[in-house]
Amino acid sequence: FFFYSFPRMADSTSSSLDVKPKVNEIIQIKVANQEGNEVLFKIKKSTSLKKMMDAYCNAKSLSDSGAIRFMFQGARINANQTPNDLGMEDGDTIDVMNEQIGGSR
Repeated sequence: FFFYSFPRMADSTSSSLDVKPKVNEIIQIKVANQEGNEVLFKIKKSTSLKKMMDAYCNAKSLSDSGAIRFMFQGARINANQTPNDLGMEDGDTIDVMNEQIGGSR
C-alpha cells in the first residue's frame, strides 16, 4: 500500500485559466420515422449531420442508407450540412422518410 502526497499547486480552476464553457454547443435532436418511432441524438451544432445519419441507419439496421431521406422543416438534409447551417435548436425534429421512386398515374 502506497500513499503519495504532493504539495498543492496554485489554484487552476476554470476561472483562473479563463476557460469558458461553450453554451448551447451540444443540442439534442429527435429523428422520427413515418411510423412515429423516435430516436434521440445529442450532437454538436458544428458536426456534420452525416454522423447522425449513419448512426440512425446503424441503429435501425438499414444497410442501404440511400433508401431513406432525412428532412428538416420540409427540406431535404444533405450529409455535409451541420445543425448550425440549418438553424437547428435543442429539441428540433428531423423526419425520416422512405425514398419514393417514380410517381403515380
